[in-house]
This record gives sequence, C-alpha cells and structure tokens, in this order.
Amino acid sequence: MTELKKGIYRHYKGREYRVINEALNTENQEEAVVYQDINDEKKFWVRPKKMFTSQVTVNEKEEPRFEFQREEKVDAWEDQYKRALADYQNLLKQTAKDREEFVKYAVGDFLQDILPVYDHLKLSVNGLSEEEGKSPWAIGVQHVLKQFKDILEARGIEEIKTVGEKFDHNLMEAVDGTGETVEKEIMPGYKLNGRVIKPARVIVN
Repeated sequence: MTELKKGIYRHYKGREYRVINEALNTENQEEAVVYQDINDEKKFWVRPKKMFTSQVTVNEKEEPRFEFQREEKVDAWEDQYKRALADYQNLLKQTAKDREEFVKYAVGDFLQDILPVYDHLKLSVNGLSEEEGKSPWAIGVQHVLKQFKDILEARGIEEIKTVGEKFDHNLMEAVDGTGETVEKEIMPGYKLNGRVIKPARVIVN
C-alpha cells in the first residue's frame, strides 16, 4: 500500500478534513482512508483510497477530490490528548464533589420533619415550672433532648444563635418588632454543614 501523507486535506467543495489513518476492507482487501471533520471532531469518515485520491471535474477543470493543505504538528495531538485527559480528570473531581455534596445535604428534607418534634419537646420543657422541672418525667425528657442534640451536632446540624445577637436576615426571620438586635426567639433555626435549612423566627428590638 502506498502510504498517504497525513495532515489536513481540503475537499473540492471547500470543507477541511484530517487524515487519521489508512485501512483495509476485510471483505475485499480494498485500501481505504479514515478521516475526520476538523470542524466537528465527532465525525469520522471512511472512503476507498482510490476514490479519496481521485480527480473530479469542476467547471470543466480536473482537480483533486481531496487536496493536501498542510501537515499537523505531532504536539498538536499531544495537546489534544492532554486537554482531553485534563477534562476527564476535572469531570471525575466534579462528580466526586457532587456526590459529596449530595451525601452532605441529603438529610435536609428528613430534618424538616424531625426538627419540629425536637423543637416542641424543648418548648414543652421550657414551659414547665421549677417544681415541674424536677419531676422524673421532665428529667427523662431533658435526657432525651440532650441525646437528640448530640446526635444532631454529630451530623453537622447547628442551632442558630439568636437572643442578644445582631439580626441577620440570612439566618433569621423577624416576625415582630423593629431594630437590629434579637430580643426573643419564637422558633429556633438550624444550619446543616453551614447551610441554613430553617431560619430562626425572632422578635427584634
């Protein structure tokens, strides 16, 4: 097989292609050329070499079907390979980051159902008198609340500080009052791994 010079060829209709390699048809051993559209590198073509190197008549004039234009530097292919490898590695990193983010915040919806139960338990204890707070029932609930709090903190849930703090519209929702300082907390708010999942409801003064 007479080797075809590799490089960029211009089709007689004007489009340019990159010759990738030469091949043999397994059925009839016919020589063929494998080439690529340089404007759409996802498109590869195969044409009999005899046809690829043939002449065509254009405006009553003979000219090559594919005319050699220029060679490509070897490092151009190396650059493409390196870019493709870098893109692949970046994709792997992004996929791992997305998976980590998903795992990190996947419990958010579940917490929206659990946290109200926790809040109501705290309110029930806070509403007890000093004498009632000493009862075995109240002490048992307080113990459960401590376990609840420890579990939430271990999972990255942090309660938003409110009373005495400067009002922060990113963390809190003012239900009454005017001013910049939180005077009273109506309902607690929470952050999951630094992200607000439930803003605190407060009164400002």
